[in-house]
Amino acid sequence: MTDASGQGSGADTAGSFDLDGAWRLDERVSIRPERFGALLYHFGTRRLSFLKSPILLDVVRGLAEQPSARAACASAGVPDGELPRYRAALAALAASRMIRRRSR
Repeated sequence: MTDASGQGSGADTAGSFDLDGAWRLDERVSIRPERFGALLYHFGTRRLSFLKSPILLDVVRGLAEQPSARAACASAGVPDGELPRYRAALAALAASRMIRRRSR
């Protein structure tokens, strides 16, 4: 679902990514929607990530408006059985600094 190029600064792995935490897109990230999902470009790190799912794009866009990443997934229509895959995708985005924690 995502191909977050490069490693972050010791950010969360899929198993430890906090779905119940509050997250947001980094303010230095630009989103370019595509048929397959989207391209994310981080102007600070110069990294590019591919969101390989329109639903994942909806999750990322909804992070700032929802109280948690889990709520953003639910709002975007992610089925419970798919939550581990989305958690892994969000963990990769956190590791590449595309998304950041925020205070609720």
